[in-house]
Amino acid sequence: MWKSAHQVAEYMVITGHFIDSGWNLQKRVLSFVKVPAPRRGIDVADAIFKCLKSWGIENKVFSVSVDNASYNDSCLRALKDTLSLSSSLPLGGDLFHVRCCAHILNLMVQDGLGRIRDIIHNVRESVKYINYNDSRLKAFCDVVEQKRLKERKLILDCPTRWNSTYRMLSIALKFKVVFPDYKEREPHYNYAPSEEDWNKVEKICKLLEVFNLATHIISGSEYPTANLYLPEVWRVKQVIDNAIEDGDFFIREMAASMKEKFDKYWGECNMLMAIASVLDPRCKLYVVNYCFPLIYKPDYVASENIDKVVSALRSMYDEYVSMYKGDTMGNNKVDNASNNSSADASGSSIVTGFDQIMSIVREKQAVPPMKSELEAYLEDGVYIPDGNSNSFSALEWWKNNSMKYKILSKMAADILAIPISTIASESTFSAGGRVIDEYRSKLNEESIEVLICGGDWLRNKYGLRKKPKVLEQDEEIILKI
Repeated sequence: MWKSAHQVAEYMVITGHFIDSGWNLQKRVLSFVKVPAPRRGIDVADAIFKCLKSWGIENKVFSVSVDNASYNDSCLRALKDTLSLSSSLPLGGDLFHVRCCAHILNLMVQDGLGRIRDIIHNVRESVKYINYNDSRLKAFCDVVEQKRLKERKLILDCPTRWNSTYRMLSIALKFKVVFPDYKEREPHYNYAPSEEDWNKVEKICKLLEVFNLATHIISGSEYPTANLYLPEVWRVKQVIDNAIEDGDFFIREMAASMKEKFDKYWGECNMLMAIASVLDPRCKLYVVNYCFPLIYKPDYVASENIDKVVSALRSMYDEYVSMYKGDTMGNNKVDNASNNSSADASGSSIVTGFDQIMSIVREKQAVPPMKSELEAYLEDGVYIPDGNSNSFSALEWWKNNSMKYKILSKMAADILAIPISTIASESTFSAGGRVIDEYRSKLNEESIEVLICGGDWLRNKYGLRKKPKVLEQDEEIILKI
């Protein structure tokens, strides 16, 4: 949801994610629609269903990824009930509601940054003070030169973006020996953080470095992210657990608050991140078996969750088998029907002795059932990519092995298409801000939707990449020495 600064209205963007026939990850804006007040969960659910119905894809929805707004729980419950009336959702809808991972990480980070709010204020005001005029900047540069520091820039953050604040703090930390000397030269400068403050900033930045990297990885829209979910959650849990054991009471207290948020959203087995990890040929069950005992304590809970994942995998695979083997079964029925009809035509309904003997032989010499594609996939060794693993494409692997795993590859395509972050969809709002500016505030909602959706589809059709344009961004202050 997004509120326009130039209209008294709130808009909702719906983005469709899917894997096309060439095994490419696709993303399209399906709707940019005004949602009238009071915007309850049921109102949002109705707007989503209306969009799905207009596209004729209400029976093709696998999951819906949303942020953590309070109305989304009731919205997706209502939408799930509506969609279940016309088609069965995979795993009974257990994977239907996907919470935005980036929003969960943001909630944890805000707990940490909230504890050094005053220090952040001092660092921010310090950067503003230094950049106020050339003489102040020159005085700061003189101290930097005396200290023989190689760093040549400061960052003024965008306060509404935590990763921007993290960048400001981590770069200012490199100048911590400069600020006390600068204070001696500037009698009106009163924002210099103390040595204790810098120690806190240093410890928090080490923690936030992991969160920053995780957010960057899971927020991509050009590659699948669901299969990368579990390792990043494990890494976050690892740094929180280490921080809880820290000798500094301040860090322990902050980590305990972060752990509460972690347990709230990831304390129970997240089936999507587990199944997606298994369908990454580099991971299979190895990553689940390694990460779960470290995420879920005690060990028996981890074992139960691993069993749940294996059971869910088998159930889901069976659903796909029944879904895609229908044609084959249909052909068998036709063959049987033709055999029966030919027997009837011959007028003989009596089974001969030879037929009885042959049926016994068939039973004795029955070929043992073949392994399922899922069993064969899990028993094969993990795929070890050559060179840099960052260049590995799970979709490319499944494309190359789609003939070997005809049904399992279809399941993998549906899972890998799921975005675990809504950041890609939220980027549409920056376009909305440019369309509904002060000169076009009277545009009707149909025209706005045409401009937003049409622009997105045309850029995809002609292979044009939208230039990244962030409305609020860091301000870099270059130090000329």
